Amino acid sequence: MQLNDKVVLVTGATGGIGRALCALLSAAGARLVLNAMVETSLRALQQELGQRHLVVVADVSLPEGRDLVEQACHSAGGVDVVINLAGILDSNLFTNQGEAAIIRLLEVNAIAPILLTRRLLPQMLRKPQARIVNVGSIFGSIGHPGFATYCASKAATKMFSEALARELADTGVSVGYIAPRATNTPLNTDRVIMLNEALGNTTDTPEHVAAAIFAMAGNKSRLRYLGWPESLFVRINAILPGVVHNALVKKLSLVKQILG
Repeated sequence: MQLNDKVVLVTGATGGIGRALCALLSAAGARLVLNAMVETSLRALQQELGQRHLVVVADVSLPEGRDLVEQACHSAGGVDVVINLAGILDSNLFTNQGEAAIIRLLEVNAIAPILLTRRLLPQMLRKPQARIVNVGSIFGSIGHPGFATYCASKAATKMFSEALARELADTGVSVGYIAPRATNTPLNTDRVIMLNEALGNTTDTPEHVAAAIFAMAGNKSRLRYLGWPESLFVRINAILPGVVHNALVKKLSLVKQILG
């Protein structure tokens, strides 16, 4: 799909990945609907990219937030591409994680993109061609100790994307799911940074991940995992989960030491 003059919604537009992605989309000629929760950051991004882009200050985990986004997309002529990027991270041992934190993770990472997509689908189905890109995580396919609820939220997004892609296969709307590995964004706490360093995990730049999401927005691919050997581990985990289980359990004491 050529993105020039297409209406593209980006949730989480002011995050590290979001800003880099929006710059690419704007340069490609897309008309953006920029969504995030902090108005000052959104206005600054709009000023950088151009006044032709719309700003929607809204929490898409709330019905009223989804109302505002839906209305903005409608006023722009109907959305052509939806990129569900907004997400949060709470790195904690499950036994130490509060109920409110668990609910919030699931609301933002899983429920919000599902319900927002449902709201916007009628607009997209009226288009000759439209695209949904859901941004997940490698942890949506590999259950990692210290991230149980986060893994669950991203696994939900992955399976939603897979099922919806099949359900919409006879329409002009295609669905893709992209799963980055560790990325250097403000979502990472000092403990997460320390854990990645201790485990020897490679951390990608926001610009690298944004470029991959941008590419997926313009094509019809259904699934992409970012990073090596992480993408290999996903495949091993699907076929021989015991191998990955044993490898991660060997690192459990280190995970507990840093996140406990």
